[in-house]
Amino acid sequence: MRIAVGADHAGFAMKQALADHLRGRGLEVIDCGARSIEPVDYPDFGAAVGRAVAAGHADLGLCVCGTGIGIAMAANKIAGVRAAVAHDATSARLARRHNDANVLCLGERLVGSEVAREALDAWLDAAFEAGRHTARVAKIDALAASDPVTGRPSDQTSEP
Repeated sequence: MRIAVGADHAGFAMKQALADHLRGRGLEVIDCGARSIEPVDYPDFGAAVGRAVAAGHADLGLCVCGTGIGIAMAANKIAGVRAAVAHDATSARLARRHNDANVLCLGERLVGSEVAREALDAWLDAAFEAGRHTARVAKIDALAASDPVTGRPSDQTSEP
């Protein structure tokens, strides 16, 4: 399995530690940056991870910034990405089981290193439950392809 990882400067240390943890689990890590603690912009790295997942270069993605929130917002702008912010193993596990989250986002300033590893492992070890959740996830995915005003699919005309 290939995991794209990315972080801004505020999430750099956690990204590095979690990337090592992923390698220790025998997973291939695709590092989308950042490469240091020098200030950078989290949208660049959330988008890079999102694009890697959406294009199929990675099976899943992991993003880290100070809170996990901004980088998740950026990743979620990429069609086909369902990025979820998690603060513990339970929220990470449910993001995968119920929402089929394909990108996990963590906040280095909010989540300790042990909790982050537990959340990552819970997310990786969980599987999408499908069933009643399938239609809901399809609705989420359809939003990315819809007109932001009307909600209609973008390939439809504006005629009623």
